[in-house]
Amino acid sequence: MTQQQEESYRIEKDSMGERQIPADAYYGIQTLRAIENFPISAIKPLPTYVDACLLIKKATAIANGALGCIPQDLSNAIVQAADQILQGDLRDQFVVDIYQAGAGTSHHMNVNEVLANRALEILGDYKGNYQRLSPNDHVNYGQSTNDVIPTAIRIGALLALEHTLYPALSDAVAALDNKAQEFQDIVKSGRTHMQDAVPVRLGEGFRAWAQILSDHINRIEKASEDLMVLGLGGSAAGTGLNTHPQYRQQVAQILSELVDQPLKTAPHLMAAMQSMAPFVNVSGSLRNLAQDCVKISHDLRLMDSGPKTGFKEIQLPPVQPGSSIMPGKYNPVMAEMTSMVCFQVMGYDNAIALAAQAGQLELNVMMPLIAYDLIHSIEILGNTIFALTNRCIKGITANRDRTLSYAEGSLALVTALNPHIGYLNAAAIAKESLETGKSLRQIVLERELMSPEELAKVLNLEQMSALPKSDA
Repeated sequence: MTQQQEESYRIEKDSMGERQIPADAYYGIQTLRAIENFPISAIKPLPTYVDACLLIKKATAIANGALGCIPQDLSNAIVQAADQILQGDLRDQFVVDIYQAGAGTSHHMNVNEVLANRALEILGDYKGNYQRLSPNDHVNYGQSTNDVIPTAIRIGALLALEHTLYPALSDAVAALDNKAQEFQDIVKSGRTHMQDAVPVRLGEGFRAWAQILSDHINRIEKASEDLMVLGLGGSAAGTGLNTHPQYRQQVAQILSELVDQPLKTAPHLMAAMQSMAPFVNVSGSLRNLAQDCVKISHDLRLMDSGPKTGFKEIQLPPVQPGSSIMPGKYNPVMAEMTSMVCFQVMGYDNAIALAAQAGQLELNVMMPLIAYDLIHSIEILGNTIFALTNRCIKGITANRDRTLSYAEGSLALVTALNPHIGYLNAAAIAKESLETGKSLRQIVLERELMSPEELAKVLNLEQMSALPKSDA
């Protein structure tokens, strides 16, 4: 063996034998086997999911060091290694495909090995000297994939909600409220069944969307409460085997402080390990949000349709040329993108539901799929809503002439005449207007069904489109 060969790799051993590991790699032999076994999608773990795992390993190292389960110098080195990676070091070392060994053992060992090898360097030792500091015996002391991974899904989802989705939704609600105020005096034709309906205020339509998104924030926050109940400490099957009696309480408290969330240990660790219901619940609330976001994005596209042959009641800000062949064309691309992302989230929700019911006995082995799909759903929804708000909603303008023209020309105005001339007379007037092109006002006056003064009062668009005052 040449000197160059010696420097290019190191030898690591596991229960299946020896393998050569690239000398500069911080992952180890179990990660290498996973790379070879799962060349499936080339999709690597989400950074937020990696962060969640690192925070768990930091919390467990602190707890196990304080309880005397691992030497304090090893605990300190693991914590320092976790902090360095959380700050951005060695992020390229988390390399296992998201479609991997059931329960997430491959990713879990990837995390354990990277932390162990970086901690060894911090101690002045060399990578691969696991007799000094072991991925299994020290980084993973008192833990199992079976309790770490469901905890990581919880922490990852909470981090994604706090850092991505909630801020995006709050920004969207504020932007829609601002537009509601700006457009409050603009009357437009309402539409039901895609047909003319009674007049409404353009601003109230935007205010309705703001309320819809506010309600979704409340639903998601309620669903996410289950994520704060941890099965960490259950070890392999929920019995807490090989853990210190005080470990589960201490690690929950430490982790609560690290993520600034009111986490608590589960009343029954086996139940927390087996059931994926908290993830299904949160995913369902995301699907619900996605469905309303599709509706809003489709409404925006309809209201901006045209410019000559559509509604064109509003103008979405053009952000890029819309055609490779038609000059001067602009498309509602932010709204279109929003619908596509929401369809993906709905698909993820279905996959999560299927994975959640696929567990057997003491473990659900489909957790890697749930981890990726749930956290990814939160993050792409948050990024999408942020982009839609800042690249579209905040720049919307109203076409006042067009909205007023539609409102005044709508046959649905005849609804306001019902109490004064009766349903049958009103229907006859609507029919004549449609056949002759005459306005409702003209026909009512010609038939002498109402006086001009009374008619002007009844067909007051401002009054017709005003919402009733709240009883509060």
